[in-house]
Amino acid sequence: MKHIDVIIIGGGPAGMSAAIWCKRLGIDHLLLEKEEKLGGQLTKIYNEIIDYPGLYAKNGKEMQQEFAAYFHNAGCLYRLHTKILSIDVSSKTLKIQQKNKIEELHFHYLVLAMGSGPKLLEIPGEREMIARGEVYSATADRYRFKNKVVAVVGGGDRALEGAILLADADATVYLIHRSENFKARSQYMDIATKKENIKIITNTRVTSIHGEQCVTSIDLLNNKEESFALRVDAVFLRIGSKPSSELVKDFITVKEDGLVVVDHIGKTSNSAIYAIGDICTNPLFSSIASSSGQAAVVAKYLSLLLTNEQTSKHLD
Repeated sequence: MKHIDVIIIGGGPAGMSAAIWCKRLGIDHLLLEKEEKLGGQLTKIYNEIIDYPGLYAKNGKEMQQEFAAYFHNAGCLYRLHTKILSIDVSSKTLKIQQKNKIEELHFHYLVLAMGSGPKLLEIPGEREMIARGEVYSATADRYRFKNKVVAVVGGGDRALEGAILLADADATVYLIHRSENFKARSQYMDIATKKENIKIITNTRVTSIHGEQCVTSIDLLNNKEESFALRVDAVFLRIGSKPSSELVKDFITVKEDGLVVVDHIGKTSNSAIYAIGDICTNPLFSSIASSSGQAAVVAKYLSLLLTNEQTSKHLD
């Protein structure tokens, strides 16, 4: 069984930054990513990125290319298209699958950087819609819905911004929110409420999504228990994000919302396991810059631990 001092799970900004720092600090490391490319959610960001100090990118794909180029030039060790089958914390082993090959790896420390994914409604028809590839960006795909009817579900900034972009592209937009209180910023609310082609429906939940080849309609239920249907050509789910912590929730402390609990260093309830990025950060405070910073802190701390352990062994 191969031993690696630090195994990093996740190849987004946090994971890549951790690997870069491990390489720089001379730490034996390996990054594991389930997808076929590095970058995590960067490739799904279509807006310009202006809040990463010293690096402007017109969209997430451009920033992903910048990150990946730096990562490769640094000589970081990684494996793509690698699935984590199981983690045994008592023996500090991972069982992984890469294509048809199953392998076990032994680690000294584990860094969780799996990020988060979009929160789902968990209603009939939703998984089928996603499986058909009907997952759209309001920024990139808005013009394909000109003169069509769409539903945007959610009440935060992303939902309101998406509804406005779609309305500006001449779509008829139903903005559906389960409450009458929106979390979105007031400037978005001011714009949305003034647009005639944005119809706001509050105190209402989407209960099912219909359509075999594509979305055709949705069922709704309001707080008066009144049900009704709307014909729509697409559904934009904008109800927040969910930390990708399912793999580890049984052996480290995880909050009810899925966020991994960490201390100021990034240590979890297990002293051999650390977490960085969106898997442990409240979405309100999440950013590419903060994820990279957390990665640097953890890598430097692990470097100190490993150095001290090696010194102790040498003295013994």
